[in-house]
Amino acid sequence: MAHKEKESAAISSVIAACGLTLFKIIVGFMTGSLGIIAEAAHSGLDLVAAIVTVVAVKVSGKPADKDHRYGHGKIENLSALFETFLLLVTCFWIISAAAKRIMSGHIEIDVNIWAFGVMFISIFVDFSRSRMLHRAARKFNSQALEADALHFRTDIWSSAVVILGLFCVKLSDWLKGYEFLHYADTVAAVIVGAIVIFISIKLGMKAIRDLLDYTPEGLEEKIIIAVESLPGVIDCHNVRLRFSGPQPFVDLHVLVDGSRTLREVHRLTEDIERATQQFVTNADVTVHPEPD
Repeated sequence: MAHKEKESAAISSVIAACGLTLFKIIVGFMTGSLGIIAEAAHSGLDLVAAIVTVVAVKVSGKPADKDHRYGHGKIENLSALFETFLLLVTCFWIISAAAKRIMSGHIEIDVNIWAFGVMFISIFVDFSRSRMLHRAARKFNSQALEADALHFRTDIWSSAVVILGLFCVKLSDWLKGYEFLHYADTVAAVIVGAIVIFISIKLGMKAIRDLLDYTPEGLEEKIIIAVESLPGVIDCHNVRLRFSGPQPFVDLHVLVDGSRTLREVHRLTEDIERATQQFVTNADVTVHPEPD
C-alpha cells in the first residue's frame, strides 16, 4: 500500500511537469522571453527527473534478494544524484544563453497576457505538487520524492523571478528613460540559474552522503546512551548505521553478563531494538551480544 502511494505521487509529478513544459515552450517562443524559455528547460529536465523518480520508486520497492541483501533502496539515492546533474546542466545552459543575449544587445520580447498567465499557472501547479510530494517524502522517508518536491519548490521561486523580470520589461516600454529594464527578463533568467545551482548542490551533497553511509552527527552517541541505560547492558560499542534508500539499518555490539540464559539475552536484544528505534524510526536493528 505504501509503495503504491509513493508511486502514485511520483506519477502525478510526471503529468504536472509534462503539461508545464509544453505550455512554457509554446509561450516562450511566442514571446521571445528567455526567462520563460529557461523555465521551460527547467521544467523539461524536471520531467526527465520525475520519470527517473517513478522508475527509482518502483525499483526501490523490490524486496531484498540474494544479490541485494539490504534491498534496492539506494536506487533512490542514485536517482536524486542524477536529478542534481540534470539541474546543473540546465543552469549552465540558461546562464550561457543569458550572457550571449546581453553581450549581443539584441533582445526582442513580446510581453503579453500569455507570458504572465503561463507563469502564474506554473506557480499554482508547482505549489500543489510540491506540497503533495513533500508530504509523501516525509511519510515514507523517500529521498527520490524529496528531490522531486524540491524541484517544484525551486520552480515556484524561479517563476516569481521571471514574472518580476517580465513586469520590468513591460515598464521599460511604458516609461521613458528606463530602457535598461528591457534586460530584466535576461537578468531574471540568470537569477533562476543561480537559485537552482545552489539548491542542486545542496541536494547532491545529501545524496552523496547517503550513498557513502554518512552517519548524522550525534546519533551514534544518542543510541549508545539509550542502550547503556537498559538494565543488563554493561557496555554498548561498535555502532554502525547505514541507509538503503528510506530503510535504515543499525548494527551494534553490547557487553552483557555471561551467566545470563539465552532466553534472557534474547529478551534484552528486543529491548535494545526498541530503544534504538526511538532515534532511528523503523530501523532494522542487528544486536551482537558479547559475554562479560
